[in-house]
Amino acid sequence: MCWPRPAGRGVRGGRTDTAPGRTADPGAAILHPGAKSASRRWPSERFASVARWLRTQGLRVVITGSAGERPLGLRVAAEAGLDPEAVVAGRTDLACLARLVAEARLLVSGDTGVAHLATVYGTPSVRLFGPVSPALWGPLIDLDLHECLWKGESGDPHGDRLDPGLDALGPTEVREACERALRRGRTWSQAGA
Repeated sequence: MCWPRPAGRGVRGGRTDTAPGRTADPGAAILHPGAKSASRRWPSERFASVARWLRTQGLRVVITGSAGERPLGLRVAAEAGLDPEAVVAGRTDLACLARLVAEARLLVSGDTGVAHLATVYGTPSVRLFGPVSPALWGPLIDLDLHECLWKGESGDPHGDRLDPGLDALGPTEVREACERALRRGRTWSQAGA
């Protein structure tokens, strides 16, 4: 299974040992709160608010990210009341992350690489743009599956502070976008069919 194993088990050469096939939880909602630059990182408490709402919709929430983003993922999980096991940040290799996104019911992320996987796999997504327009880095296909939220002001994508445009996006606006994306998206049982 493509579910991360506990630390110290199943790791060869620094990579998580995963077998081919379905993930342990197809149909989950994935939150990816990290981004390389602080200007593109939406606050953890807002991701936590969205995570709590997704759970009220009956979805299991999984938090992804790099090993360096694991503390952020754990903070989101704690603020959302999620079990720390929901945080797979730093515990997946690229192939496993791709399978998680391919089988997810929804991805919520900033303007970062994992969003491109959602485009490739046709996974409904909500993407939070701050300093860069979605016209530059947003999806080019299946636009009806992807909600790109942007306040319309450009800034420094490599800045060390939260971009004011991204900061202007509130949890309610993101939850509403999630609702639209889930309504238009496929059901998880169609993923990988």
